[in-house]
Amino acid sequence: MATSTTESDTSTVPDSDARLSRSRRHVWRSPSDQPVWARPALLGIAALAALLYAWNITESGYASYYSVAARSMTVSWKAFLFTALDPSATITLDKIGGFLWPQALSARVFGFHAWALTLPQCVEGVVSVLVMYRVVRRWQGPAAGLLAAGSLTLTPVAASMFGHAMLDGMVVMCLTLAADQYQKAVGTARLRPLMFSGLWIGLGFQAKMMEAWIIVPALLVGYLVAAPIDLRRRAGHLLAAGAVMLAVSLSWVAMMTFTPQDARPYVDGTTDNSAFSMVFGYNGFNRFEPGLTSGADDGPSGDPGSGGGGPPPEGRSDRGEEGGGPNSGGGEVAPPSGAASGPAAPPPGAAGGSRGPNTATQGPDQATQGPDQATQGPDQATQGPDQATRGPSTGDGDASPETVAPAPGSGGWLKLLRDDLYTVQIGWLFPLALFGLIAGLIRHRSGPRTDQARAGYLMWGVWLAMTAGVLSSFSFAHIAYLASLAPAIAALSAAGTVALWRAHRTASAGWRLWPLPAVIVAEAAWTIHLASDHTDFAPWLIPVVSAAALIAVAALGLAARDVRIGGPRGDGPSEGGPQAGGLRVTGPYVGGVGLGVAGLLAGCVAMFAAPTAWSLSVLDERYAGSAFEAHAGPPVGIGGPGGPESTSLTAAQRRLLAYVERNNGDAEFTLSADSWSTAAPFIQAEGLPVLPLGGYSGTARSVTLAEYKHLVAKGRLRFALLSGLGPATGEPRPDPPALGKDAPETLKINSWVYSTCTEIAPRTYGVTTSGKGPMLTLFRCA
Repeated sequence: MATSTTESDTSTVPDSDARLSRSRRHVWRSPSDQPVWARPALLGIAALAALLYAWNITESGYASYYSVAARSMTVSWKAFLFTALDPSATITLDKIGGFLWPQALSARVFGFHAWALTLPQCVEGVVSVLVMYRVVRRWQGPAAGLLAAGSLTLTPVAASMFGHAMLDGMVVMCLTLAADQYQKAVGTARLRPLMFSGLWIGLGFQAKMMEAWIIVPALLVGYLVAAPIDLRRRAGHLLAAGAVMLAVSLSWVAMMTFTPQDARPYVDGTTDNSAFSMVFGYNGFNRFEPGLTSGADDGPSGDPGSGGGGPPPEGRSDRGEEGGGPNSGGGEVAPPSGAASGPAAPPPGAAGGSRGPNTATQGPDQATQGPDQATQGPDQATQGPDQATRGPSTGDGDASPETVAPAPGSGGWLKLLRDDLYTVQIGWLFPLALFGLIAGLIRHRSGPRTDQARAGYLMWGVWLAMTAGVLSSFSFAHIAYLASLAPAIAALSAAGTVALWRAHRTASAGWRLWPLPAVIVAEAAWTIHLASDHTDFAPWLIPVVSAAALIAVAALGLAARDVRIGGPRGDGPSEGGPQAGGLRVTGPYVGGVGLGVAGLLAGCVAMFAAPTAWSLSVLDERYAGSAFEAHAGPPVGIGGPGGPESTSLTAAQRRLLAYVERNNGDAEFTLSADSWSTAAPFIQAEGLPVLPLGGYSGTARSVTLAEYKHLVAKGRLRFALLSGLGPATGEPRPDPPALGKDAPETLKINSWVYSTCTEIAPRTYGVTTSGKGPMLTLFRCA
């Protein structure tokens, strides 16, 4: 897929040299090898994409877990390099955080705001749309390229995803750029662009690890089949590009592996402090089969759903994929997935019966509590990502994510076709894309090995099949995973539409006149089927689609009748003919040109109205999704968006912090926190060197008890913050429970703090409890 199989009619444009000169001065003018309308139309599509993605940028919100890391990366270059959760770089994220590098750089330049974190994703979305046009234009001409760019822009999951600070935006852009470079290579057998393709896949790996490799079989098969060189050289080129891909993909893993452990942060999501275990176990093969790769963190009980390497339980969010647990903000929060209970199972007398009434039955909306009553997190009204994908809150703020009723999307090989949680976000054009693929492969079955049109169908088809197969093979709840299907669906849908129109307008009689009307009817029926569950959201959609489909079939049928009556009028262009756009009407269809074009336009309305409506709905913040979940249109089996999260400390938190800073001396750490969510508000608001314990799952051995005691003994750490404790009564506390040698280090540390350190009553730093126990309790250990 290097050069276009359909070149433009140069007689319809000005002199090539003059056009090229003007295009250098005016970006809105098309290059000499494209029709005059191509560039202006592309810029219009790009402007629409920018509008959709950036419309709600100031209200795009934060995904708490990731935004904490982004804040840390703006404070410390060491945290930036190792993608650490905290400014002191004591523990990494539970995945490679390369997707945060653009966000952190943006926040360094513009300040730490939700819009600053989202801005890079908006840019990535527009770049993806522009590159999508270039890839499909080379393959099927400008008209198909524009249709593909528009389809990608108006894919609902993409319209929401690129408008929020998510990891999936970067990987989609990188994979689209990889396809672009591959396309340059496969038609000319040039090694350099093929190696650039490997580079882009490697950068995508830094964004979302093994998901970036999902297109490798597609590029490998396409190049091995169609590159115009002998088999030995094709294999050599692929090996060279593969080496580049692996080198870039594994660069962060290698850095973590060869850096001494005492000079780098602990690798979250592991029990062996190995980046390999985190990437290929915790976030890789253990998603399909828990325990398959040793060294991945399976939680305190070995339950893959409790923060370990296995796949998340059905209907719940991926461990950490879009933020923390419910109400992650540093106040009265549910423990991270995998924590046994409370602040990693606080001792008897510290949790459970001695907790205040606001600690056991609060729902996700905890904003009614006064700021002086507890050290509440910045915005407890914000739903955590593990609630955003599993239906309404149970009203139990302390319930672990696994206790929430599962939402749709729980599994099954056919979930991409029958689960409304997914189909309305990605599946409107499934029939069109599938027909485009099958028809394209059949139409070019007898071409030479190097036929670039067939190579394109082969590459996009393998991309679609591989991605759909992988997504169907395990249970996932984050809708943004679906975005990796969007480029293939957009390309095949565009190619299918243009090919159908070409075949229809060049056919003189017989069955060749009816595939286009048949596909329009099939698409309309599929759309009506999907939209029938959402008549309250878009009540006009089904009537419009039905009417447009009827008009399209009638117009195309009458146009075909005109063809039969008028008879052939010359040879119309084939798919490889001179008309780059595939829309210029010549040959036997001249007699029905008006009706034919009208039928085509009506058919496009029938086929594309639904994804357009869902995507445009993101202009209304109610339907735009959230930083926790990419979702356009009405919520289906998920909680509503969490809304923007404050990054300012509450009055109680400020008073607590002021007390700590007055009494902290020259300690290296401001304080330790028993979970990342307890540490989050202090890191986000002030970029403070807070020591988070336990990682995302609550079980990571980022700091051992011996190391913690050493920090205290040396005066590097003086204060500890535990969540879920009752009021300071001045009465003797019960002894902590005995812990086995295999107990998580976080439990051991919390038990030691509870039994050894001095509890600081809230009134000491000016916070009154009004009879209600503080949700966070401060201890002084030195």
